[in-house]
Amino acid sequence: ATASLLLASTAFAQSTTTFPEGVVATGTMGVTNPPEPTTGTAINQTSFSRLLSINSVDDWCIFAPPESQDIADSETIEVAWCTQQRNDARVIPDGTISGVSLLKTDMYVQIMGYGDLTQINIPSGDWGGELDPHGAYGSGNPIGGNVTTNMTIDGETINVAEWMLYVSYEQFCFRACTWANSTYSAAAMCWHELDEMGCEFVMPGNYDFNGTFETCEADVAYPPGWYVEGSSDGTTSFSSFAQYWTGVVDGVTYTQGDLVTPSTVQSTPSSSNCQTVATISNGIDLASLGVTGAATATGSGATATATGSAATATGTAGAASGSSSGSTTAAA
Repeated sequence: ATASLLLASTAFAQSTTTFPEGVVATGTMGVTNPPEPTTGTAINQTSFSRLLSINSVDDWCIFAPPESQDIADSETIEVAWCTQQRNDARVIPDGTISGVSLLKTDMYVQIMGYGDLTQINIPSGDWGGELDPHGAYGSGNPIGGNVTTNMTIDGETINVAEWMLYVSYEQFCFRACTWANSTYSAAAMCWHELDEMGCEFVMPGNYDFNGTFETCEADVAYPPGWYVEGSSDGTTSFSSFAQYWTGVVDGVTYTQGDLVTPSTVQSTPSSSNCQTVATISNGIDLASLGVTGAATATGSGATATATGSAATATGTAGAASGSSSGSTTAAA
């Protein structure tokens, strides 16, 4: 278990491809995040990093609460939980995830998963919610959240502008939009205003994979809520579904969206060339380090110690202290 605490050095490969407008994020990383995706960062189960990466079936992250709390009540303050030591994030405990399907398409990368996500502070029975880089205040849910991937047209890393993540106590689906064209923008492919519709509507695919860990190529789905109306002179026309909402804001009642909810999506894209692995694991024995998966944000935050091939931890359960003798390394 301790051998995985220090990861091999890998140079950060930033993409030099010219991507369509709206695909690559501009600006800076959130204030709690490292300046770029980084592997080999110290174990810190009280971290407030909000940098996610999607790179492979066993190297990805999702957002979840910093301490046990419903997603609806914590969406602005979620933190990064990763399958590997990276991005200064918290580590998802081995055994948490029971199935993963990772899809690479020409316009987005999508990962769907099942597991016991109470291990990362989502309370049992919480059907969750939707997170995206916009949010009610325009600064993202969570605020300062960023997403990178190297599953791009050139295999190099980008910080994506548009992404969406649905997560509950037992399931998640996560899409990062990596390309665009004159018909389908990245914002349309990662449309974020259908939060009540759920994974199979917004990110259609084969969800019958629990117990399997697979990476597949897949066709591109239509943007969430889009329906084909017809085609004329080689141009396809679409209608779109807007989720119904009514409420009071600053004393004014607003109503918007469609009264009729569609019963299905336009189509479910097919996948092919699927490669499977038996399971995914980081090999980290958190209990032996004196920490748990779902450490709360109270008390003293700390990092685990790794020296050579042996790891030690001090302090009370839920908090380990010390430093790492291995350097963190920038990586895709």
